[in-house]
Amino acid sequence: MEILETFSTNHETQSDYQLTSQQAKEQMRFFRNVFTVVRLLKGEDLEGIRESTEDASFCECYDYWGKGQPCENCISMQTLRDRQQHTKLEFLGTDIYQVFSRYVEVDGKPCVMELIRKLDSDSLIGASERDKLIRQLSQYHVELYRDALTGAYNRRYLEDRSRQKKFTGGAAMIDLDDFKVYNDTCGHDAGDMVLETVVKVIRESSDSNDVLIRYGGDEFVLLSANADEQEFYRKLHHIRHKIHNAPVPGYSGIHLSVSIGGVYCENTLLDEAIHRADVLMYQAKNKKNAVIISEADSVADKESKQEILIVDDSEMNRAILAEMLGDSYIIHEAVNGEEALHLLERQGTSISLVLLDIIMPVMDGFELLHHMAENHWIDDIPVIMISSEDSSSSVKKAYEMGVSDYISRPFDARVVYRRVFNTIKLYAKQRRLISMISEQVREKDKNNSMMVSILSQIVEFRNGESGSHVIHIKRLAELLLDQLERKDTKYEITSADQMLIPLSAALHDIGKIGIDEKILNKPGRLTKEEFEIMKNHTVIGANMLESLTIYQSEPLVRVAHDICRWHHERFDGKGYPDGLVGDEIPISAQVVSLADVYDALVSERVYKKAFSHERAIQMILNGECGAFNPVLLECLLEIQNTLKRELVEQSQNAYEYAAL
Repeated sequence: MEILETFSTNHETQSDYQLTSQQAKEQMRFFRNVFTVVRLLKGEDLEGIRESTEDASFCECYDYWGKGQPCENCISMQTLRDRQQHTKLEFLGTDIYQVFSRYVEVDGKPCVMELIRKLDSDSLIGASERDKLIRQLSQYHVELYRDALTGAYNRRYLEDRSRQKKFTGGAAMIDLDDFKVYNDTCGHDAGDMVLETVVKVIRESSDSNDVLIRYGGDEFVLLSANADEQEFYRKLHHIRHKIHNAPVPGYSGIHLSVSIGGVYCENTLLDEAIHRADVLMYQAKNKKNAVIISEADSVADKESKQEILIVDDSEMNRAILAEMLGDSYIIHEAVNGEEALHLLERQGTSISLVLLDIIMPVMDGFELLHHMAENHWIDDIPVIMISSEDSSSSVKKAYEMGVSDYISRPFDARVVYRRVFNTIKLYAKQRRLISMISEQVREKDKNNSMMVSILSQIVEFRNGESGSHVIHIKRLAELLLDQLERKDTKYEITSADQMLIPLSAALHDIGKIGIDEKILNKPGRLTKEEFEIMKNHTVIGANMLESLTIYQSEPLVRVAHDICRWHHERFDGKGYPDGLVGDEIPISAQVVSLADVYDALVSERVYKKAFSHERAIQMILNGECGAFNPVLLECLLEIQNTLKRELVEQSQNAYEYAAL
């Protein structure tokens, strides 16, 4: 009890901690009767740890616990600093140790006497509570230092345990390209799956001793301690390749890529190594889906660099900015707005960003912004104002004219670099987002068109007609709409109309699904009763589309409905089913009606032979097939040469196909 009381107070007298070497040995010999380990740590060794942590073998504090780095909350260091006694629990595997740390001076030199006692199953807590404590502390460590989504270490782990450690080996910064795009276009579930996929690939491509840290939302740090330099670089290229080819479960439209910066270091602060890798990663981002492992690589392919235009009448200011950015970008310079304008006219959107001063002779920054807006360059080329003119009115005017950022002089070089990079990166992501969305829209339109064509082909097959009728109707509608859009008429044909009407035209006869096949395929003229039944296909088709209640607001369904119901109406009111007159008939149905009649005339049917192009045109103009909109008849005449040429080509293709 007396021994423990010695270590239970912090109010020791000077004589209590000032010892000779002999006294220290005697105390340690005495304490070994009670403690598992008793040792004396020299203050100079502990102080040295703060400045050099790449080799902990000189200090028994780390050797004993099997650690290759300073402990968290090292009580011996704390004792050395405040000369107070401290106690804590330490773990080695599943064993728990109680550690006392006491400040002493041995022959006038600061030291720490550490006394360690292993807690057996009878000490302080029972066996079950002891195991529970270990499990709780282990779980706490996992929750504290692991990223919940990916299972990789988190940034806190790096900050708490490794940042100031000396490091030998490979360090890489891995940035996921277009991660925000995936989140914005496909949803956060897709973003989570992307991250899990990337981490899975990195782990499968790494060694068991490698450390993977989620550094940011879409950035990872990979540390390969004591790795072979060339093997580390090969590993990075392998990771890039594997990620680029990795499928994302449930999201086949997502194609991954990463930009990687890697460095190999010897006895270097880990913080510095990560910074160097980060700089190289930014260089790789300029290429996208790339690995850069040295400064030489980052400038080897100059053509792959993005281009920046610096516009400033001060040569010194231009030189400062060029020095900051020249290693990462191709730099163009202009002394005033007029010179910059001529350069932009030559270079166009090959310029990735403009750094622009306001006050300049000949043409100032605001005048240049006006010209950039007139030419729509400002939509594609971001502008960052860098000026000593920082009045609120100037800043407001600059933003109103479309600048992306405003930096006041004097400025910090690192801040300028980051803001330049982030702005270029943002615009690049926006362009890729537009491209990705456009591709998705094209894919959706392609799928819609394909499904409509399949359905219409089914109808044509049942009708005993070749599937070419649907293709012809679509093409004829495109030609008529294109010609109508060129004419100065009351009909406003939009680009959406030019896409939707031909696509919907493929469904014009969908109602024939509800007509008896004997009537559909009768090889002769229909009786009056049969014709009345046949006329019902217009209403049947419209009713089918009206029954799609959840899609009633879709433009495709609305246009297809109008075409289905009214493509047999005639301009003079003598059509069916509703006897609409003139422009009571939707223009979509009028266009498809004319296209349907023309193709029916020039095509062979079970009840007739095909007419020639010339004869078909004449029959339509003579009113033998009913009355049509005079404007559409003009369009038909204006496109008849194109029709005839395409009709001949189709006939030749059909003949060659049959000969096969």
